[in-house]
Amino acid sequence: MGLINKLFRLREYKSSVRIELIAGITTFLTMAYIAFVNPKILGATGMDQSALIAVTCLVTAVSTIVVGIFTNTPVAMAPGMGLNAFFAYSLVLGGIVNWETALGIVFLSGLLFLVLTLLGVRQAIVRSVPHSLVVSISVGLGVFIAFIGLVNLGLVVKNEATMVGLGPINSEVLIGLFGLLVMIILEMKRIKGSLFIGILSATVLAIILGKVKLPGSLISLNVNISPIAFKMDILGALKWSFIGAIFSLMFMDLFDSLGTLVAIAYEADLVDKDGNIPKLGRLLAVDAVATMFGGIMGTSTTTSYLESVSGVEEGGRTGLTSIFTGLIFLSGLVFIPAIGMVPSYATAPALIMVGLFMMRRIGEINFKDLEVAVPCFLVIVLISLTYSISTGLAFGFIFYVLIKIILRKFDKIPLILWVIFGLSILHLIL
Repeated sequence: MGLINKLFRLREYKSSVRIELIAGITTFLTMAYIAFVNPKILGATGMDQSALIAVTCLVTAVSTIVVGIFTNTPVAMAPGMGLNAFFAYSLVLGGIVNWETALGIVFLSGLLFLVLTLLGVRQAIVRSVPHSLVVSISVGLGVFIAFIGLVNLGLVVKNEATMVGLGPINSEVLIGLFGLLVMIILEMKRIKGSLFIGILSATVLAIILGKVKLPGSLISLNVNISPIAFKMDILGALKWSFIGAIFSLMFMDLFDSLGTLVAIAYEADLVDKDGNIPKLGRLLAVDAVATMFGGIMGTSTTTSYLESVSGVEEGGRTGLTSIFTGLIFLSGLVFIPAIGMVPSYATAPALIMVGLFMMRRIGEINFKDLEVAVPCFLVIVLISLTYSISTGLAFGFIFYVLIKIILRKFDKIPLILWVIFGLSILHLIL
């Protein structure tokens, strides 16, 4: 215990092994849904479902443990929501690339993120992009993820006359809505692990009603990630036409991570007297390396998780919290058969709830000012209506710069935004 206290400076942070353990378990419960949801989203591309479950647990575990060891902060990392949707629905199902090449794009975006972090360019990007556009990206992703959840639930279906319509309210939809109701009630009561419990509740109800058959065994020591691990195609991703996709992934990961890490840092009192976060650069570097590792293993972009705040609220202040969270995720590798039997209509409510959470910041956008509202509105609406996150981002940045040009506010267009403007146009052309 003395060595652990010394390594993680528990006394300095007024913590203990017991507190860090409880915090680690709490963080796991609030983000355990990713082990169910990420494989469902990426599985739509044709990737092996069992391998995806294993890789999701493995990448989450390794990334989170590395964060704990190298940064000594209570931050958990996992394949990001929104980022996995971009991978599946914009890149692969959008007909742009196969999933092997998409993994190469993920790796290259992580490499670009790492280079920009080490060179200090990320600070220039953060300063250049207006806050309203950053918020609109989060809100737009929220709408998109919620829409995917509603489709996976079966509540929203294709309609030839109106494009989309209400689906039949069958037993599967009702089971999913039951899970959604459980999540809402638990979230309102501030009970930890609401999404995880909601998924389990819907799955149990599906089993009781005979909609889901129990596997021969709920656990298995036969972990096989070979169908997707080390399959990424980097050479296939090294094309001019994919620059927009690589940049979009890097951009989303950068601002997703920054927003999350700043929130966690303030909650965990990891900010110095000048308002700076001393470990931010190291955390972003780990985030970038984790994305590259995820691409190699066979999953979409890995990022910092805001659910880490739940562990901080339980007293977690050091990397020991992250290590405990990672170890619990690692144990999930033996429960692949149990996770694999969870139906998509049971995980769909989690997507809807995540979408709701991501839309909370919409009040930060001033829609009364058209100069601000138009590009933000285009980002939010076009992400969902074009089923392409990169398209929404491109139109948002293009119209932001065009409006500034029309108003002759050239001083409001930093060099970085001119570069993003050019890349956005290139992305739409290619």
